[in-house]
Amino acid sequence: MSKMKIFNLPLLGLNLIKATPFMDERGRFARLFCAKELQDAGIEMVIVQVNHSVTRKVGAIRGMHFQRPPHAEIKIVRCLRGKCFDVAVDLRPDSATYLKWHGEVLSGDDEKALRIPEGFAHGFQVLEENTELLYFHSEYYAPRSEGGVRFDDPAIGINWPLPATDISARDKSYPLILAD
Repeated sequence: MSKMKIFNLPLLGLNLIKATPFMDERGRFARLFCAKELQDAGIEMVIVQVNHSVTRKVGAIRGMHFQRPPHAEIKIVRCLRGKCFDVAVDLRPDSATYLKWHGEVLSGDDEKALRIPEGFAHGFQVLEENTELLYFHSEYYAPRSEGGVRFDDPAIGINWPLPATDISARDKSYPLILAD
């Protein structure tokens, strides 16, 4: 039976979820989400919304997005096809890792997902054409709670693997963080 393995990452509350697929002559089967397995690892999450994105151009960046309370959300992000550099930024002012970031390469072949807790911004850069991501959300989309930080904010210093080639006007318009 397919199981999920959950690993802690350097930012408190950020996790890597790795599926262990069942494989036979027909192909493979993998569990993408299991509330009980997450709960056994100390992670509570109720999924209320699932989103899917396709990003065409290599180098394109989507993000860095989050939702403010009372609609702050947990996300699990998985790459279904292609490859991306997936990034989470800790925006919790009381956290020891405030304004730190962590990135993971996710692909349609690696069975990995990133679990991003409340208080984090999320974004990604496409490393292969037509990359598809699936997002599991713990809160409904709430436009009035939507926020973002700049993908190139020097206070964060994300080291993107490729030059940025395609960024939305909205993602370019987020204000810079003024670090101490």
